[in-house]
This record gives sequence, structure tokens and C-alpha cells, in this order.
Amino acid sequence: MKFKDRFREKHLVVKCGADMFLPFGLILGFYIIAFGTISPGGGFQGGVLVASTVLLLYLAYGFKVMAEAVKPEGLRKGEALGAIIYVLLGLMGIFAGANFCVNVIFDNGQVGDMISAGNITFMSYAVGFKVLTGIGFLLVLMLSLLAALDSERSGGDEKEVVENAGNDAAVSDASGEVAK
Repeated sequence: MKFKDRFREKHLVVKCGADMFLPFGLILGFYIIAFGTISPGGGFQGGVLVASTVLLLYLAYGFKVMAEAVKPEGLRKGEALGAIIYVLLGLMGIFAGANFCVNVIFDNGQVGDMISAGNITFMSYAVGFKVLTGIGFLLVLMLSLLAALDSERSGGDEKEVVENAGNDAAVSDASGEVAK
């Protein structure tokens, strides 16, 4: 077995670790999104934590399994939906005769209740949804580029990635010719 091949195969320890930590990451991320308005944290932090499970899935099982489990098109549409929901919740203040993102549902519950912050709670949910889909989509894109580059490298041609003066990725073969 070649030295490179030893690091390409996924080891049992990494898979078991991912299987153990993936549910905790998802639960903790969704908990932070849900209770972000009454405790430290919020939509952004919880969204990043949930999106990081995409990377954990990739590290444990590889690109093919991650691509089957996480659909990039759904993430892209979800990010747009999260932004639309946030804007609509922010416009509630304007419709009520106040400023954008003003809390107009403020007499809802006691301090410390889950929805005691009015529409700010729902805005935090929208931010969490937008961030988890947006960061998840970016991770899927970056990992798909890595997978494409890896498959191109293992295709038999001796190619390496170099950066040209304009910081654009270019491919250089063994003869030194650069092709974009």
C-alpha cells in the first residue's frame, strides 16, 4: 500500500468518532438557535455549529456519502428562504409604523420564556436557518472542488495546482505549460 493511499481510506476510529459527535453537534446547534434569544449564543453561532457537521460527515465518510446526504440545491434555496423570512420579519416594524427590525410583538410571555422576545426570536431562527444553509452550501462547494481536484490528480496525469499572478487557480502539467 502506498503512503498516499493510507491517508485516503477512512479509518474506523474516525467513522466511529463522527458517528458519536455528529448527533451532539446537531442537537447543540439547534439548541443554541432555539434558545439564542434568552441565553448567550443565537442564530449565527448555532447555524455555524450545525453547518460544521457537513465537514464532519466529509471527514468521516468522504465526498460521495456527504454529497448524497447533503443536497447543495436544497441548501442554496434554503439560504434564500432564510433571507426572505428575515426581511419579512424585519418589515413587520415598518408595517406597524416603526423602524425596520423593531420588535412589534413585545407583550408576548414572561422574561425567560422561549418566545418572550417577540419577533426577535423568530428573526434569530431565520438567521440560524440562513447561516446553517449558507455555510453548509459553501462547505459543500469547497469540498466538491477538493474532490474534483483530487480525482483530476489521480487520473494519471502528473498535474499540480499553482497560482498565477492574478491569484486564479491554474493547472500546470509536467511540461510546465499552464492551462486555465
